[in-house]
Amino acid sequence: MNRKHLLFILSFALLVTSCKKTTETATENKVTIFADSLIQEAVDSSRIAGAAVLIHQNGETLLNKTYGYASLELQVPVPEEASFEIGSVTKQFTAAAILKLAEDGKLSLEDDFRDYVPYDTGGREIPISALLDHTSGIPSYTEIPEFWEMSMRTYPRDSLLRLVEKEPFLFEPGERMIYNNTAYFILGLIIEKVSGKTYEEYLRETIFDPLGMDNTYYCSTSTVIPDKVYGYNYTEDGLMQKPYLDHTWPYAAGSLCSSASDQLKWLKAVHEGGFFSDSLYESLIEPARLNDGTQLRYAKGLSVFKDYGQLRIGHGGGINGFLSQTLYYPEEKLYIICLVNTTGPVGAGYLANELSWQLLEKEKYASQTPEVAAETLAGAYKGQVRGRVLQLEVELSPEGLIVGEAGRAEKDTLTVYVGNSTWMDGNDMLKFTDTGIVIDEVSGYYILEKQ
Repeated sequence: MNRKHLLFILSFALLVTSCKKTTETATENKVTIFADSLIQEAVDSSRIAGAAVLIHQNGETLLNKTYGYASLELQVPVPEEASFEIGSVTKQFTAAAILKLAEDGKLSLEDDFRDYVPYDTGGREIPISALLDHTSGIPSYTEIPEFWEMSMRTYPRDSLLRLVEKEPFLFEPGERMIYNNTAYFILGLIIEKVSGKTYEEYLRETIFDPLGMDNTYYCSTSTVIPDKVYGYNYTEDGLMQKPYLDHTWPYAAGSLCSSASDQLKWLKAVHEGGFFSDSLYESLIEPARLNDGTQLRYAKGLSVFKDYGQLRIGHGGGINGFLSQTLYYPEEKLYIICLVNTTGPVGAGYLANELSWQLLEKEKYASQTPEVAAETLAGAYKGQVRGRVLQLEVELSPEGLIVGEAGRAEKDTLTVYVGNSTWMDGNDMLKFTDTGIVIDEVSGYYILEKQ
């Protein structure tokens, strides 16, 4: 090879590297400018106290930044490695622990959960898998008014199950899906029963320590923990301190604390290999099916669905004073992690979605001409949803279907028809059947009957 040819190759390699770095820098700057504007405005307007945001794509960190305050009272900024209460993001760790125990032969997902935890199901056999995907029909304790009277106190854990046992099943196992914190509470008890360790100990030894997640732990209302941020609630009168909640109760459904960087360690270990075997990973992210074969958009502690054309795997969380969202878009190798120390209208889910629109080429749903007789759809519909019975009213207008809860002034006009008697409201689906409406909200699959 002559010297001129060698110089050309070296110059070309440098040019490619330079172009790649320039592209990465431009993307990083674009993301930073947008995120700074979006989140700092929420802080400045006192809609949130603070946040930590991490965006990672194709092996490069595009943004890893904190905003606002860990303590409004002391005006302390959110530290770089701040830990937040992550609420229901906890569920994917619980699901992972159950799958690990299954892989070790300690249990089977088809085992009746009553083999491990005493509970009166009225004779119903319910597999552990139905706890993981919210299809058990057991009521969620967070939807029972009496729970909130005990939520600030410490009682034996089984007292919660005795409270829920008194409530009727919401539906027969496998017939529907309604988001269920009781199911994950029970899964935590199963983990302890089978492993012989506390929930916290098992996760520490199996997940946190091996992955170097030094800022992830079971939350405490008494232990002093460095870099743990305070939580707040948004109100019309300004930000207020969050109400107290004893961490006996969120437990395996929502009692973990973590940092944005630790969440990235976890997500990369799960989705890029190394933590699960291939078969176990596929089990984790495989969407569940109802008894009639209907495929849901929820798997095991994770939602899995097309977000305006982009495959999205993730989960959000909400607990007193905190909102969280962790997302992975496998086709784009993109991770978005948002942790916010405020409950209110500007949550982690909102921020993550806004950021995703900046980073991805999402495609809004194209509306078709309905092939169904729209006038036959008008009327009242009623059915069990999360925490209550919903009565929905459907009206017609030249613009589309007007849908709203009976007795409330707020209505939605659905204009995006995607075929098969189905309208879209964002990523939510509303499908008309011969007997009523099916509402698929990803984290809930509700059946309303026409009245």
